[in-house]
Amino acid sequence: MRRALDCKVTALSHLFFMMKQAEEKPRKAFKDWFDRDAVHLLADQISSASTEFDRKRFLRIAAKGLGDLEFHGRVKHLSDAIRECLPGDIPTSLDILTRSLPPAQQDCESVTDGWLQWPVGQWIADHGLDHFEMSMTAMIELTQRFTSEFAVRPFVERYPDRVFPELLRLTGHENPHVRRWCSEGIRTRLPWGRKLHSLIEDPSPVFPILEQLKDDSEEYVRRSVANNLNDIAKDHPDLVIKTCRAWKKGADENRKRLIRHALRTLMKDGRADALAILGFHPPRNLKATLEVDPPSIAIGESVALNAKIKNEGKRSTALMIDYVVHYVRKADKISAKVFKWKTLKIAAGEELEITKQHAMKQTSVRALYPGSHFLELQVNGVRLAATEFELR
Repeated sequence: MRRALDCKVTALSHLFFMMKQAEEKPRKAFKDWFDRDAVHLLADQISSASTEFDRKRFLRIAAKGLGDLEFHGRVKHLSDAIRECLPGDIPTSLDILTRSLPPAQQDCESVTDGWLQWPVGQWIADHGLDHFEMSMTAMIELTQRFTSEFAVRPFVERYPDRVFPELLRLTGHENPHVRRWCSEGIRTRLPWGRKLHSLIEDPSPVFPILEQLKDDSEEYVRRSVANNLNDIAKDHPDLVIKTCRAWKKGADENRKRLIRHALRTLMKDGRADALAILGFHPPRNLKATLEVDPPSIAIGESVALNAKIKNEGKRSTALMIDYVVHYVRKADKISAKVFKWKTLKIAAGEELEITKQHAMKQTSVRALYPGSHFLELQVNGVRLAATEFELR
């Protein structure tokens, strides 16, 4: 039986999933996870570790104005309230917060306690920077309950010569949450995290850590390695392609999945050298058409895509089939987005037909505007066919 520790979803992934559900269903808003109830839970947690924590004062100042803030504002507000109600001595406060943490997670499925620790990580980032060793110890403990990937980023910026050797050592930690943190905390473009501009310019300190984790026994640790490489690829594509090409030699199925995930942005961009690593070569002797139905839809409706591809060559070919939507934007601007469609093999002389529904619905991350929307069929990074439809 597979251990619960092998699960692929982290506490933070649960948060993003629940946030998405909150957008789709009439339920509690994501920011309202940090409400008055959360304030009381956090107060109980910290006061259980020390009588020096002013619980009553914390309840008063933490709740004041909380409802007017968005999610990140609430996290910062609670961090500031913790600071005001702990002893003035930072090492003592760090010790109290570390001792207050709930039991370490033995799996990745429960966030009941995990999400509540977000303000603790914020506190370490805000106030622990002058106390490197104690803060690192606190973050190692925190990341076994929730995550320290946001808290560690200012330490990476101030103490690179100390952080990277420590993280490299921790790649051998027995707890997979800590091993994942070694990669996730140094992602150059971590979602919701501050960009690490020094690593965007020179990511070389990251690679020894990723090298140690690339064959980790846990999928979600390897997934972080892939995401880290994908971030780096946005600024240093040649370096990532070189790394993945080297890693492919002698790779097992787990590492092959890692490489595929790491190269996903470069593959969408049609980088031939990235696609070749995975066996997708520039298409030859292929004929393709792309049609849509209906030719005109209203915002909120869907359009059906129909692609026909014929292999007129004498060899079977591996195909990575994507499609590109050129969205109409404000001021007559256009922006293109690549969507995954299908991966398959087409035999010599074979003709195949594939279909897909594409919804044109408003979302929190993409506004839609009426107009003619251009569509392209992309096969192994090459645009082979095109059509368009009208969005009303």
